[in-house]
Amino acid sequence: MSHCSHYLSEVSRLAKLIRADELEEMARQLHEVRGRVFFIGLGGSAANASHAVNDFRKLCGIEAYAPTDNVAELTAIANDSGWERIFWHWLVESKVNSKDALFVLSVGGGTDEVSRPITIAIDFARIRRMEIFGIVGKDGGHTKKYGDHVIVIPIVNKRHITPHTEAFQSVILHCLVSHPLLQKSPTKW
Repeated sequence: MSHCSHYLSEVSRLAKLIRADELEEMARQLHEVRGRVFFIGLGGSAANASHAVNDFRKLCGIEAYAPTDNVAELTAIANDSGWERIFWHWLVESKVNSKDALFVLSVGGGTDEVSRPITIAIDFARIRRMEIFGIVGKDGGHTKKYGDHVIVIPIVNKRHITPHTEAFQSVILHCLVSHPLLQKSPTKW
């Protein structure tokens, strides 16, 4: 079997392993958010966070932000306060509260060794009593441990954890923004 055939076979298996009832519950809970949704992620997950903000704002009418969209502010925070506090500082300055939500996109879900900006943001979100959502890989790390509504992408091949997690973040986010509970404006196509 070729690499591409094998990879697509894994994608098909993953799609069948994602639980629709968890997605439905996530859509219901997002529908209940009365404030803003802050999407955070690093690397490819940051790109997915940016895309999510666009769709949640445009299609769902939900006020959403991704700190990684403002490179100047992000690098100023990293320079002045340290890399670990990039998301924390953004949440503090945004004066987040219990009406707001944090949505984590991460392959590892944040641990003390990897993705420390995510773990610090989650800890702060908990202090502020924000609802915490997530789409993560592996065991889900800090996000799975402390999140309220977290989907962990199943592992079908240990060599493809990152590409499958980042790809399925996009699949799940598109499922959510097209959900009848959330979508307010139609897509053009």
